[in-house]
Amino acid sequence: MAAIARLAWTAVDCRDPRTLAAFYSAITGWPIDENASDADWVTLASDVGATLGFQRVDDYQPPQWPGQEHPQQEHLDFELDDLDSGEAAVLAIGARKHEVQPGTLFRVFLDPEDHPFCLILPGG
Repeated sequence: MAAIARLAWTAVDCRDPRTLAAFYSAITGWPIDENASDADWVTLASDVGATLGFQRVDDYQPPQWPGQEHPQQEHLDFELDDLDSGEAAVLAIGARKHEVQPGTLFRVFLDPEDHPFCLILPGG
């Protein structure tokens, strides 16, 4: 099937774009792109094509996973080879491990603004 378009961005709603961008910069190693950022929108400079943008939203309400009152609608998965070392690293930069852990090939965390994200093993 021929592609209609290329994925360029994933935009994440939040209260504080700069702080959340710094958190995901620490996970991905992608620096903040100061030329494509301002107080309401912060972009990471990806070296793999598609990148992450963080946009300020007034009255932001974080998702509540696994509940449906404020569904997550989407989340980010980050692949790595060692869940234990990855867990230690994301906890050190401010993530919180979610109390619900439904699988063994991945772990669910919350970022500083309560977005769920997962660390996953290859094939997970």
